Amino acid sequence: MNGPYDIAQLIDQMADELRQKVDIDDRTAMVGIHTGGVWIARALHTKLGIKEPLGALDISFYRDDFTRIGMNPQVKPSELPFTLDDRDIILVDDVLHTGRTIRAAMNELFDYGRPASIVLATLVERSGRELPIEANVVGLHMEPGPGEHVKLSGPEPLKLEIKTDA
Repeated sequence: MNGPYDIAQLIDQMADELRQKVDIDDRTAMVGIHTGGVWIARALHTKLGIKEPLGALDISFYRDDFTRIGMNPQVKPSELPFTLDDRDIILVDDVLHTGRTIRAAMNELFDYGRPASIVLATLVERSGRELPIEANVVGLHMEPGPGEHVKLSGPEPLKLEIKTDA
């Protein structure tokens, strides 16, 4: 479980798999979820040669636990520099755990328009799903133990860490 992970190699693997699953053309756009998803999306966006600028979502206001956890002090504006209607969207996040972040991101995307399709790419998919959401492209599957969390730090260098509850 612990150990150095070659993030660049995982991103290369994800890019190869995305090329196989998505017909990348002028209708393709990529959106990263703040913060780690944007870091991964930047690298994938470049490798895949997507013409549209990279989009970024901050899903803080779309979380189903917003009223319970309160305002994130580092809320950033979402940036979608293209129309979503009839586009094939590659949605990128760093770690897929419960599925709640992805649900919130899709809710926000649909507030901006109606994409033709959404493909989900995550650097890490771990156990503990609470919603029936599954990534189409995964760099690494993990099974952390009780009280362990997967954290991506960065942006330079990108580094995966396993954190334990204190």
